[in-house]
Amino acid sequence: MKTNIHQIKELREQRHIFADRFEAGETLAAMLQADYAHIPGGMVLAIPSGGIPVGLKVSQILGLPFDLLIVRKLQIPGNPEAGFGAMALDGTTFFNQALLAQLHLSPAQIEVEKQRVNLALQKRNALFRGGRPFPDLTGKKVILVDDGLASGFTMLASVDMAKKAKARETIVAVPTAPQHSVERILSGVDRIYCANITTGPYFAVAEAYQNWYDLSEKEVCDLLENMQRPRADAS
Repeated sequence: MKTNIHQIKELREQRHIFADRFEAGETLAAMLQADYAHIPGGMVLAIPSGGIPVGLKVSQILGLPFDLLIVRKLQIPGNPEAGFGAMALDGTTFFNQALLAQLHLSPAQIEVEKQRVNLALQKRNALFRGGRPFPDLTGKKVILVDDGLASGFTMLASVDMAKKAKARETIVAVPTAPQHSVERILSGVDRIYCANITTGPYFAVAEAYQNWYDLSEKEVCDLLENMQRPRADAS
C-alpha cells in the first residue's frame, strides 16, 4: 500500500540537520520537485513567521505562486512557547482537548486568549499581506509550509482554511516533526512531506536547525519585500 507520508529515512531521528530555514526549504523543494515543480494550479502557502523563509525557497525552486496563510497557536497562560490549540484568520479554533483537560483553564481564560490571538491574526494579515482577501484556491493544489510541526494544531487550522477555500489537494511540507503530529494531521490531507521525523519523548522544532531564532516582524517584511515571489493569483 502506498503511503502518503514522504520522508528522508537517512534524516530520521537526527538533530541539527539544517543550517537554517532556507536550507530546510531547499531540502523540501528537492523532495517535492518530481511531483509539483511548475504544475498548473499549484501554490505554496507559508505559515508566518518561521514558515516564510522555508516557503519562499520552496516556491522559488518549484516555480509556484506564493502567499501566506495566517494562523497562530493559542498560548498556554504563562508559557508562551507552548500552546493548547490554534486559531485561523477566520476565527476557527482547534483545541488540544487532551491537554486542555490537564490544564484546567477556565472558559474565561480560554476566551481571553482567543481574543488576543484574533487581534494578532488581523494585525499580521494587515502587516504581512496588506489586508488582502484570502486567495481563491478553487481547484488548486496547495502546498502548506511551516518550519516544523510541534503539536500539529496550527497546521490543522491551516488545512481547514485551505479546504474552506476549495483547494483541490492539500499537501503539507515541513522540515521536521514528531511522528505523532504527522499522524494527527495525516487523515485530513492528501500528502505529507517531512524530511526529518522523530519518535523520541522530547521534541522541539529548533532541534533540527543549527541556526535558529524567532523572526522579527521587520525581518518578515524585508523577506516579503526583497525576495522575488510570483503573484499569488497566478495559475
